[in-house]
Amino acid sequence: MAHNEDNDYEYRIKEGDHVVLKRGDVYKAVQIQRKKKVIFEKQWIFLDNAVGHLYSTTFEIASGGTLQPKENKETESSTDVQVAGTDNRHINDDGKSQKLTRDDIETMKEQGLTDKEIIKQLIDNSSTFNNKTGYAQDKYIKKKKKKYENTVMVLKPTCRILAMMYHGREPGKICHLRYDTLAQMLTLANIHAGSKVLVFETCAGLVLGSIMERMGGYGSVIQMYPGGGPVRAGVECFGFPAHFHDTLHEFPICHVNALLAGTLDASAKDSAPEEKQLSVAAEEEQKQPEAEQQEGSPEEESMEANTGDDVGQDQEKLEIEKRQEAKAQERKVKLEEKRRKLAAAAALLEGRNADGLVIASHFHPCSVLLGLLKFLSPSRPFVVFSQYKETLIECYTKLKEQGGTVNLMLTDTWLRHYQVLPDRTHPLLLMSGGGGYLLSGTTVATDPSKPAGSPQAEEPAPKRQKVKD
Repeated sequence: MAHNEDNDYEYRIKEGDHVVLKRGDVYKAVQIQRKKKVIFEKQWIFLDNAVGHLYSTTFEIASGGTLQPKENKETESSTDVQVAGTDNRHINDDGKSQKLTRDDIETMKEQGLTDKEIIKQLIDNSSTFNNKTGYAQDKYIKKKKKKYENTVMVLKPTCRILAMMYHGREPGKICHLRYDTLAQMLTLANIHAGSKVLVFETCAGLVLGSIMERMGGYGSVIQMYPGGGPVRAGVECFGFPAHFHDTLHEFPICHVNALLAGTLDASAKDSAPEEKQLSVAAEEEQKQPEAEQQEGSPEEESMEANTGDDVGQDQEKLEIEKRQEAKAQERKVKLEEKRRKLAAAAALLEGRNADGLVIASHFHPCSVLLGLLKFLSPSRPFVVFSQYKETLIECYTKLKEQGGTVNLMLTDTWLRHYQVLPDRTHPLLLMSGGGGYLLSGTTVATDPSKPAGSPQAEEPAPKRQKVKD
């Protein structure tokens, strides 16, 4: 038994792990911490009892918000339907068929009744339930179970689960990127262990985390980011080990042109703005204690003559100075660390031998794509995601004119869910309307002697037409 526990140790929930809570089609990413309340679907729960259990275990929420593993029992006969009608044509949905009120249901919840007992009470107090068809009764029971079932499933985070979570809760944060489109991006970009991949994304780190998960901690990922720093909220939800982050590098997109021109100084890049921010912060901290001293009341000023107060003020000044020195030293360490990471990323990019390029952002991708393609080796794939096809059509046209790429494809992803049940299999009524568009291709080495995009240099001379006498 102990041997089996050692084998499945990595599949068990541990304290500090990042997990995903699931109930129906609702997901939420949290971290396992002792005695910490978590709000999920308007309920307070504690995840302490989940530690030690296997992932994908379903728990029942007991009184006090504690979790108890759900026992696998067969469906009780209380919800089994014995009487059913032939059709629903005479049923009028006037809202008066249910005798129980909202207060009655809340009272039953407070008394500790289970979801099955509540559903049985709803069925018994419904005047139209027995007149419904068997299919309608099953649908009614399924709907009530989804509403009153007091369970939660703890899942291990993966790129598919997190993509479904973001797409269901906050699709705007990931540029409305659907999980099937994300899967096609990873396939078209040929993401695998040991490769060097360039990533430019504004999808809260979801695309970056998916690439790191596919690579398994081997190779290198260079994140090109806009603004002051990279956004990696989605990467933290994956809960990667420490060695995964050793393969992750970052480089600001605003320095790409300087790096391509060879004018970027790797030892002093970004030093001026950082030092300026550091000096401004130090000046603000110096002004803050002075303002606090000027706001003193007259009574306090009269008591400053005492020697004991002078000693106390001197100690406060020393403590303030020490805090300022510690903060300045901490900023200096962070600045040096940022410079070191920047220099390491620049060294990787200078080789111009990347194995893949992935772009997914709300910015116009044309200029970014044309600039980052220069860092790829020949015969390497690239893929660009956009919510709108017009931007990718412009990229397609530019690449055709410029040359250096082959096998260009502009595709639209389409997904449809089906309900598969006996005698009622059909597509779902509500589904995603579109999953965005993808532009993919492969880089090739260009001949510098021939100008790019000139048909005279690529096509043979046309044949002379025969003239009849």
